[in-house]
Amino acid sequence: MQNLNFSRCPILGDLGNERVHKLFNGANFKIESFDKGEVVALQGDPCKHLYILLTGSVRTEMTTENGGLMTIENIEAVRPLASAFLFAEENRFPVDVTANTPCRILMIPRDEVIKMFQTDGKFLENYIKFNSNKAQFLSNRLKVLNIKTIKGKLAYYIIEGLESIRLSQPNADSYHMDKNQTELAKFFGVTRPALARCISELESEGVIELQKKVITIKNYKALNNLLG
Repeated sequence: MQNLNFSRCPILGDLGNERVHKLFNGANFKIESFDKGEVVALQGDPCKHLYILLTGSVRTEMTTENGGLMTIENIEAVRPLASAFLFAEENRFPVDVTANTPCRILMIPRDEVIKMFQTDGKFLENYIKFNSNKAQFLSNRLKVLNIKTIKGKLAYYIIEGLESIRLSQPNADSYHMDKNQTELAKFFGVTRPALARCISELESEGVIELQKKVITIKNYKALNNLLG
């Protein structure tokens, strides 16, 4: 494991090289490589290993009611994949996982992960904390899915981003979005033209202004009303 860098991994990064080496000493694991566009796992596949994305990027997607694909998130190395489902009674992948770029993935069998928990309590604590944070993310994602209109989905996304920025900049009314229109359309599970039409309508109504990826909220109340 000496050649692997876990410094940015949320479940291993703060343990230090010596403790990580001890965790993996004698453990059974494997590392597999995937090409760009290759499927890592399909929705419904058994989840029998802890997957840690070592290099590259993957995306997770779900099939929508109309048969399209909705992007749940893009994940950059170094991050665990589907870790919350490893110990579920129905331990199956809830999403399709596809390589955005060539990537390498570390796979640790479930029984080995249990041994690691017993070896280092901090690793167990990190694992629980990461999955709790992931549950919060998925809860917010479900809120987006449950909003029926595209404008409502867009309003929720914009407001969530603004509130996050206001934690450090209380008076902010604009910020740089982390997704372009194509990525947002996939995130919402809608077509790009439909999303572009909604953005154009909100701009003409004086609710928002969008310049490239910088969004400015000009009428917060009107934007918030779209949620209900």
